[in-house]
Amino acid sequence: MKRFGLVVAGLLASGAACAAQEAAPAAPVGPVANPVTTTVKAQLTRYEKNMVAAADLMPAEKYNFKPTPEMNSFGHVVMHIAQSNYFLCSKISGQAAPDLKLTDADGKDKLVAGLKASFEFCSTVLAGVDGSKLGDPLTLFGNRQTSRAGALITLSDDWYDHYGTQAVYLRLNGILPPTAQPAPAK
Repeated sequence: MKRFGLVVAGLLASGAACAAQEAAPAAPVGPVANPVTTTVKAQLTRYEKNMVAAADLMPAEKYNFKPTPEMNSFGHVVMHIAQSNYFLCSKISGQAAPDLKLTDADGKDKLVAGLKASFEFCSTVLAGVDGSKLGDPLTLFGNRQTSRAGALITLSDDWYDHYGTQAVYLRLNGILPPTAQPAPAK
């Protein structure tokens, strides 16, 4: 079990490194008016692409795959990402999220559609978020007090964490995650 933990830790680190190596847009010249919201919105575009692609890469019959019996299935991870997106983007924007009806037993098509819809929701509602209210207090996860900026950072952290999890599950099934795929031939 110790060896498995080391493998998972190594794969998570490599997933984060791959994500960091992706071609990023050129850094803006001069100050950015809303640096926190601008950064998270740029991350949203990248993680939507990679997380949806990861969900697409896993074969439908592997959505019940668990690395160990105690861990969540791949389908549960995809469902959880969608739920987290709706919850956090709703809190950050102050916009009500649609009533999400997903279970980890749903098929790949429904889970991928729910994942895509959650990123579309985030993209739409975060478009109206800027730096002017980042200090406003929010309550997350029952009674955890934070700020709107804290919730944005939590959202960003979730994307890194959840994509790393998807990457590990894919690799354990012999599938290269999106950020490890060879660049298309030019």
